[in-house]
This record gives sequence, C-alpha cells and structure tokens, in this order.
Amino acid sequence: MAVSRILARPLLASFFVASGIDSLRNAETIAPGAKPVTDRFVPLVEKAVPQAPVPTNPVTWIRINGAVQIAAAAALATGHFPRIASGVLAASLVPSTAARYRFWETSDPHERREQLTHFAKNASLAGGLMIAAGDTEGRPGLAWRARRAARDARREARHLAHSAKREAKLVKAELT
Repeated sequence: MAVSRILARPLLASFFVASGIDSLRNAETIAPGAKPVTDRFVPLVEKAVPQAPVPTNPVTWIRINGAVQIAAAAALATGHFPRIASGVLAASLVPSTAARYRFWETSDPHERREQLTHFAKNASLAGGLMIAAGDTEGRPGLAWRARRAARDARREARHLAHSAKREAKLVKAELT
C-alpha cells in the first residue's frame, strides 16, 4: 500500500471520529438545528421502508449519524473496506452538513461567513471521500473488468465462429 494511503486515510477519518463523538455527546444541543432536516427525512424513510420502525426524534438521528460516522471512520482509518467506508461517510456528511451549516438562513454577516466556511469545508471533505470511494489502489475496478470481460467474450465468439466455419468446410469436403 502506498505511503500516501497509509497517511491520508487516518487523516481523513480523524475529522469524522471527532464529529461523531461530538454528535454523541452534544445531540441535545444540535437537535434544534437538525429538526428541519429530520422532519423532511423521516417521511422519506417511512415511505421507502414502511415496515421498519423509524425514529422521529432528532436527537436519536443525530446519535445514529454520530455512531455511523465513528464506525465508518474507524474502518477507513484501519483500511478495512475503505471504499465502502468512504461512501458511508460521504452519505452521512449530507444530513449533518444540512443540519448544522444552513448559511442561507442566517442574516448576521459574521455568522453567515462562519456557516459558509464550515459548509465549504464539508463539501471539500465530500470531494475527498468521493475520491477515496473510487480508489481501487491500482487494481482494476469493476468497470474495467466488465469491459475486459466483454472484449474477451467478443474475441472468443469470433474465434469460435471461425473454428465452426473451418470445421464446416472440412465436413463438407469429406461428404463430397
């Protein structure tokens, strides 16, 4: 594994460990800001999975998001399923950013600038996570393997067609 991956993954994950711990410790404080997000999110989840028990309390969702961030960050930092962990972290970043950094609702210029800075930071983290989620560590990805398999199948089909024509000519020559 490249040294850059050995260093970059734990560094990227460290933010999410800290953020997850903060979410678990301060869920009640964060909940009022998260309520508009959870109010929109809960009906979507209930519609998608009607039989599942879906919590409606914003504090519960904040704690769930914090626990998911800690678990996925630990997986990313240790190199266990780094692509999946990066995708999970990117997905968890969306509701937490929408809940905490809604700069467009703030009228105070100083607070708006702070919110916008944090929003941009989270957008940058999302970009890094997308890169990490697509990192195959130099091994062929699924798309490359699929193209390669299709090319090999076409080549084998041409070979089989050519062999079948040759065999047909030989059989025809023997019969005549």
